[in-house]
Amino acid sequence: MSGLQCLASEKVWFDKHRYDEAERRLYEGANGPATQQQQDTDANAILQDIAKSRKNIQQSLNGVKTALQQAKGRQQKRPHRNSSSNAGDQELVSRMKSLELENQTLHKVVVEMKAALQRLESRVAVLEKSPAPAAVQCAKTAPVRQVKVENGGDEDDDDDIDLFGSDDDDEEAERLKQERLDAYAAKKAKKPALIAKSSILLDVKPWDDETDMAKLEECVRSVQMDGLLWGASKLLPVGYGIKKLQISCVVEDDKVGTDILEEEITKFEDFVQSVDVAAFNKI
Repeated sequence: MSGLQCLASEKVWFDKHRYDEAERRLYEGANGPATQQQQDTDANAILQDIAKSRKNIQQSLNGVKTALQQAKGRQQKRPHRNSSSNAGDQELVSRMKSLELENQTLHKVVVEMKAALQRLESRVAVLEKSPAPAAVQCAKTAPVRQVKVENGGDEDDDDDIDLFGSDDDDEEAERLKQERLDAYAAKKAKKPALIAKSSILLDVKPWDDETDMAKLEECVRSVQMDGLLWGASKLLPVGYGIKKLQISCVVEDDKVGTDILEEEITKFEDFVQSVDVAAFNKI
């Protein structure tokens, strides 16, 4: 930004003295010549305006100098940035070269390992084809046991040799097999069988709010049978002051069913209106 542009942007009234002079002449023509004091006042006003103008011009010039200094500073920083970027490029190039050298070294190591593996495979193939020397030596040194067959022996010796085996061995093997089967069956019989059980939650509803719920629970728990175990119980509100008995039990599936329980509980007609299964879970 040049000095003229800075001055153009400033709001300075350069022709003010002309207008002041024209205004002074106008008033002198209308009211007569101005007094010395008025002239001094006008002169002081003009001097003040001139001082203000000079101050504005000085500030504009200072702004131009500041802008030029900032521009020079930016130009000086650019080479520094370029030098730092060049240093980074050089470091990157050096790292790439080191990686290339390392890659070449690894490639050589892999080639050597492949060659060694091929040599080992060829040696193993040769060893598999040829017999082991220790086995050959053992075969050479092992004495051959000769069995002399004497002719003219007794005929009883030939009768003692059983070429096809006897039936006694088969009977012994069958007996051992049967003993093992019997032992396994006995062991399996001793193992306790898995009993299937279920957990049932029953809702027992009375006739009205005047039913004695304690007596009703006593009647329900009086139902006893093999495979039935009563659990906890509680009273739950139904409505209009009526409460139902919710009781849990554990039953063996093979011995007790829900139909039998409902039938036995509903026999107490004076207390029980209905029986519902609220929950049924296998154990």
